[in-house]
Amino acid sequence: MSKKRVRYSPSFKAKVALTAFKQELTLSQLSSHFQVHPQVITKWKSHLVTHREQLFQDGRQKKPVVETDIEGLYSKIGRLEMENDFLKKKSAEFL
Repeated sequence: MSKKRVRYSPSFKAKVALTAFKQELTLSQLSSHFQVHPQVITKWKSHLVTHREQLFQDGRQKKPVVETDIEGLYSKIGRLEMENDFLKKKSAEFL
């Protein structure tokens, strides 16, 4: 019968990888302490080292500057004002 695959949380992975990166304990001591295979610890440590730049990146996106057609907007405002005035005059005739 096969064992069920264990899924570790990202916080646990980071904790183990940082502990391995500090090199205070040997790999076999870490694996017995955290109950994780040594190859997995090595993989998490290498992932931490290779992707360390992404830890401090700013995830916010800058909003793109939108070029607006100011002349087109002013012409539309004028056209809408003329239509509004026309409709006011026509609706006054019916009252």
